Amino acid sequence: MRVVSLRRWLVSTLSILALFQVNNVSALGLIEAYDAALMNDSAHRAAIHENEAGQQFKAVGRASLLPVLSGAYTTSENMGDVTRDTITQHLTYRSENANIQLRQPVVNLEAFAKYKQGVAQTSLSDSKFITNNQDLIVRLVSAYAEARYAEDQLALTVSQLSALADQRLANDRMFEKGEGTRTEILETQTKFDLAEAQVLEARDSLTNARNVLAAIVGDEITALDPLLDDFRVKPMQPGSFDEWKIIALENNPEITTQRHAVEIARQEINKQRAGHAPRLDVIASVTKTKSDNIIFFGLDTFTRSIGVQVNMPLYAGGSVNALTSQAVSNHEKAKADLETKINQVLIELRKQFNLTLTSVRRIEALEKSVNSGTFLLDATQKSVKGGTRTNIDILNAQQQLFKAKLELTQARYSYLLGYLRLRRAAGTIDLSDLQDVAKYFIARQ
Repeated sequence: MRVVSLRRWLVSTLSILALFQVNNVSALGLIEAYDAALMNDSAHRAAIHENEAGQQFKAVGRASLLPVLSGAYTTSENMGDVTRDTITQHLTYRSENANIQLRQPVVNLEAFAKYKQGVAQTSLSDSKFITNNQDLIVRLVSAYAEARYAEDQLALTVSQLSALADQRLANDRMFEKGEGTRTEILETQTKFDLAEAQVLEARDSLTNARNVLAAIVGDEITALDPLLDDFRVKPMQPGSFDEWKIIALENNPEITTQRHAVEIARQEINKQRAGHAPRLDVIASVTKTKSDNIIFFGLDTFTRSIGVQVNMPLYAGGSVNALTSQAVSNHEKAKADLETKINQVLIELRKQFNLTLTSVRRIEALEKSVNSGTFLLDATQKSVKGGTRTNIDILNAQQQLFKAKLELTQARYSYLLGYLRLRRAAGTIDLSDLQDVAKYFIARQ
């Protein structure tokens, strides 16, 4: 029994030393992680390129309203016969035709609808990019908190393992003196074995969480900044849900994106209806010809012209009506999607608002629980020495304290995530919010 106890004690000691080595490594701060994510996160890079492409919609739409300049040049080697009276003349000559034309739309409802549609598409792209930027902050902090929580969980499980190792050594000494029982040794051993399994599980969780964070920041994670011991929650600002609701309806980028989608669908209706509208263009051209045909063989001309052209659609097989009807249906769908998105955002806003409020009360309750658990463990240990409590009471008190500390740690991370997710739902989250959250961590070298 003595050899086994010593081996177990060495295992727990090595685990603690390994944890201290991890904690002494230069830690990655939250702001540093965000800077790295901006450079290395593949989803963010994809969003940047998508937004760059989206900027061209406005330019493409504007092109429909601007003049179109075109040029053409044709040259040919010609052979022909000219017969006058009974005399036939064989001709071989080169003809050339050069033309430059400028067309400026004056009345073109389709082009105007394309322009407004392009503006809305670029605005939609900008809103999506804002959404992606805000999602990056939440996604990064979520991965950071998960990895940091895994570090805390490992530290607590190792601490629990160490406490059980000490308790087991105490049981062995008491048993050797004839003051303890084999049952107490088995009770502690059972808890110790379970704690060992929890340490192994915590290590796996830490590895997995760090891998998720590493995929975002683009670098291997060795250690992260820990939470402040003096963790104080901020008062809710604004304090009422109705105020948050007004902010979300005005600022949430997902709602804004869907509003642009409605505008795009509305301009599609105008674009398709323009298939029945006349089109008026101003056309100016310069043309130079040489031996344009056999009749004008040897004749060079140079003409300049300016005028207007009117195109009046008459019948296109019913496609204009069909496409317009299709566009109307899509517009109605876009409006319904907007209403759906507003409902989704408000539901998420309410959820995060309530969770944030609940997290505040939960943290306060768990802090009291940890304090009470600490006093209970100390009192139980003293009571065991006095003979009024048993070994199992110490084990239960240790387990209760360990659980309370773990839940408190998790509640603090949940509060920070809720703080950001609430602002994400409201559409106001930015770098300043990330900096506020970063202040809850201890920056260390």
